[in-house]
Amino acid sequence: MKWARVTIAWLESRSGLGAFIKPLMSHRVPASAKWWYVFGSATLMFFVIQVVTGVCLATVYAPSAAEAWASLRYIDSEVPAGWLIRAIHGWSSNAMVVMMAIHGLQVFLHASYKYPRELNWITGVFLLLVVLGLAFTGQVMRWDQDAYWGLGIGASIVDRVPLIGSQMRDLVLGGPIIGGETLNRFFALHVFILPGMAIGLLGLHLALIMRHGISEMPRAGERVDPATYTPAYEARMEREGVPFHPDASQRDMVFCGACLIALIVLAAVYGPFGPGAQPDPTLIDTNPRPDYPFMWIFGAVSLLPPSSETVVMLAAPALLVVWLLLVPLLGRAGERAPSRRPGMMLAAALAVIGIASLTWEGMTSPWSPVMDAWSSLPTPGAMVRGRKALEVQGAIVFQYAQCRNCHALDGEGGRRGPELDSIATRMTPEQLTRQVQQGGGNMPAYGKNLSSAQMSALVSFLATLKPSDEAPADIPGALLPLPSR
Repeated sequence: MKWARVTIAWLESRSGLGAFIKPLMSHRVPASAKWWYVFGSATLMFFVIQVVTGVCLATVYAPSAAEAWASLRYIDSEVPAGWLIRAIHGWSSNAMVVMMAIHGLQVFLHASYKYPRELNWITGVFLLLVVLGLAFTGQVMRWDQDAYWGLGIGASIVDRVPLIGSQMRDLVLGGPIIGGETLNRFFALHVFILPGMAIGLLGLHLALIMRHGISEMPRAGERVDPATYTPAYEARMEREGVPFHPDASQRDMVFCGACLIALIVLAAVYGPFGPGAQPDPTLIDTNPRPDYPFMWIFGAVSLLPPSSETVVMLAAPALLVVWLLLVPLLGRAGERAPSRRPGMMLAAALAVIGIASLTWEGMTSPWSPVMDAWSSLPTPGAMVRGRKALEVQGAIVFQYAQCRNCHALDGEGGRRGPELDSIATRMTPEQLTRQVQQGGGNMPAYGKNLSSAQMSALVSFLATLKPSDEAPADIPGALLPLPSR
């Protein structure tokens, strides 16, 4: 083994790597830093897995709108263990987001963001945003129906930004529409820009941890005083602290090993995410869903009334990020114990419950289209009985244009759009024509999917959908004859 010792000594004398690693492994941490403190290390592990598997996939993936979907199919079916690498990459992405959220929640509950670790928290918030960006751009890389329409929804949100919305949309998409330039931009974001930002923020985050140490478990009555905290903490670490290795690192390795086993099992059993059907902009009866980290946003947006969509979608995320950045600046001193901070504990509980409920709402989607309604739910007989030939033809168009998937008649059908039993009392034929042609709200435009004859027949049928004792919308204030006795 003499040659090995000589080689290691030569490398150390030239690189100083051992002198760099030794302080990282031997720095003292609180003896109370036990299983509550393993989530940050697990997040780092999942990020490393993302980098390694991402490099493997990038050697085969074709970032071209014409070839991306096929290249993923090729990876799944032809590349040895390609499907498993894709599965590990996808599941580790979701796991990284979940683990980072748990780590952030632990820091919030223990108020570890207080002096002198304010910048630790702020870099963590920016790191979370970058990780979410990686998750979203990763979904776009699949370039299937979910990716295409999810990207369209994201672009429409950006487009609502006042004054500069259209310019921001063009910047994101590489033009006014989703095309080859769009995939190239998101590939660059996913493979180069966002990983580089994540590595830089991770390095800064770890450097700050080394500088200020790991916070101790909070105890009631122990207040953080910026004037005295640092010397008191350093004295406690000298007196009561333990070396990171092997004391704390052993728990990190055990937890990370368990997470790695769970990740491989999930990847092997459930396989990779997508790709689904090839992206088709003419397929308007699709039901796109985001990946799990964004499912709660999907559920929240679906429940918003149209009048508040723009304000909530643009203002709420910005206000949330600002609040997270201000948390350590507004509460840098004082109690850290959860029992002494009931307001913050209530805010954390409401956030967890709200995100969990909205995620479930997004997954179950009772407001989603009933995708087989057009073929399994016939038009109620009462709505076609006694109608003119053009109106019956319109009922056929209504059925086979798959309007039933989103709109209910007589209580049956989709709930994504409003029920149409009395639509003629709310909209005139001209308004109906404009709505069908141009779309609006959550409704796509059908102007290019229906001929003028089909459009005329469909509107004629819709104009008959009203209770018999109510006036149509195009006769405001009309007097109806009194019923005979």
